[in-house]
Amino acid sequence: MIRVRIAPSPTGYLHVGTARTALYNWLFARHNNGKFILRIEDTDVERSSEEMVQVILDGLKWLGLDWDEGPYFQSVRLQTYREYAEKLVAEGKAYFCYCTPEELDERRQKAMAQGKSWKYDRRCLNLSAEERRQREAMGIKPAVRFLVPEGKTTFYDLVHNELTKDHQDIEDFVVLRSNGLPTYNFAVVVDDHTMGITHVIRGDDHIPNTPKQILVYEALGWDVPKFAHLPLILAEDKSKLSKRHGAVAITEYRDEGYLPEAFVNFLALLGWSPGGDREIITQEEMIELFTLERVNKRGAVFDTKKLAWMNSEYIKMLDLEDLFNRVLPFFVREGLITEEQARKKKDWIIKILELVRERAVVLKDFVDLTYYFFRDDFEYEEKGIKKHFSKEGVAGRLSALIEIMDGGVEPTAEGYEQAWRALAERLGIKAGLLIHPTRLALTGRTVGPSLFHLMELIPPEEIKNRLTRAREYVIRMHGEHKGGAIV
Repeated sequence: MIRVRIAPSPTGYLHVGTARTALYNWLFARHNNGKFILRIEDTDVERSSEEMVQVILDGLKWLGLDWDEGPYFQSVRLQTYREYAEKLVAEGKAYFCYCTPEELDERRQKAMAQGKSWKYDRRCLNLSAEERRQREAMGIKPAVRFLVPEGKTTFYDLVHNELTKDHQDIEDFVVLRSNGLPTYNFAVVVDDHTMGITHVIRGDDHIPNTPKQILVYEALGWDVPKFAHLPLILAEDKSKLSKRHGAVAITEYRDEGYLPEAFVNFLALLGWSPGGDREIITQEEMIELFTLERVNKRGAVFDTKKLAWMNSEYIKMLDLEDLFNRVLPFFVREGLITEEQARKKKDWIIKILELVRERAVVLKDFVDLTYYFFRDDFEYEEKGIKKHFSKEGVAGRLSALIEIMDGGVEPTAEGYEQAWRALAERLGIKAGLLIHPTRLALTGRTVGPSLFHLMELIPPEEIKNRLTRAREYVIRMHGEHKGGAIV
């Protein structure tokens, strides 16, 4: 059975690159009826934290990447790593190294000063038993170094094809530090073997690590898994993706209001093609079509505009009841309405969401797009004031509209439109001279959804109050004489 894993380190948040790697592993497992394992590589004790572990788990859950086993933690497997390191030493495939970090740095700096490259010089390889005892008596705790044999390592990568590394370019690397903690290149081999991992799918920044890991597999007499190294994710200027480009925690996208299914769709296409020119693809289709053969060798560009477009498309496709449930936390968080109130007014809110959702890119946008339905303490847009509240006769027209509201208007889109256009005709003016000031009065904005349809969702008494507020504002701006004339 195919078994793959994702193994994030809880020294930071779950970022885009790790999320994409997790997704590809998950899709590969689901496509092949295999297992997806979650392992937390937390041997960096100083930098790891439980908080970061939870953030990683939350990010994976938000993306819908359910794991079949785990999470396994490296920190509870330390004895296992030590036993295998000791096995390598006993078989002459590794040796104890008593060189301190300071000594190593001094030798490295000396070589650099002479213009030479430096790798570990095997100073501790042939120490006698007496020399080792002397160093241990001095309180020096040894690390364990892997003895790199002569030759070359060649492996077939499922994305990059055949790759080769000459062993003379690999120094005797540490597998167990002097503090008893394993290094990445050793722990990952022990973990992947003992967990039965058949395919290692990860970013291609790990290609340099692979020959070292294969050497460890072979030294321990273990089968080597298949490797697939994924292309890096690049910024739009083709540089390495960084925080300023969008390499932020996955949970930040969640908090901005991106839909997980849209984000997964976007991630899937960062380096993989399902064939054809389709952009919107369901999770079920991804599972059916995903193969490593369709993964690109070149880096994929993180296009924020494409992500925004894709998310807006997914918002448009949501069932309105579903949209209500997803937007509600944003309304509550921003204080527009309580959850209890919203549940009672669900039908009304759903109509509001339906009216504005064509303009939403992320769920967070609904707060700004609908604010005026819940609150009347908005300010008028400066450009709207200049364009629509500064014209001759605006206050008089607003007064005429208030009189219409007092006289009773059918509170429907058709009723309001008929009344507004009839008044424009009676005054001998264009309907826009009533429509634009009304929009500004009711919403504080110059643009938005159909005015008469949004009026249908605001109580008539509230419409009258907002028109009155706007008239008073115009009069304060211009004085009653100038603002009061209708035409």
